[in-house]
Amino acid sequence: MTTSPCINICKMDASNGLCQGCLRTIDEITAWSRLDDAGQQHILANVARRRHEQAPQECNSRSNTNTK
Repeated sequence: MTTSPCINICKMDASNGLCQGCLRTIDEITAWSRLDDAGQQHILANVARRRHEQAPQECNSRSNTNTK
């Protein structure tokens, strides 16, 4: 069994439907314990992609904050 990506920051972001802590959808969170390793690895790949997509946005928002 794969370790859950949960980091105990369990708050859903209404704007994108993702948990602010682990970047999973509510469906991914609820299905996690019933999935086999392949299913869990698929979710982890989705999370990694989302984290990568968010990284440039986070860097830009930090840069804009630091220049004010």
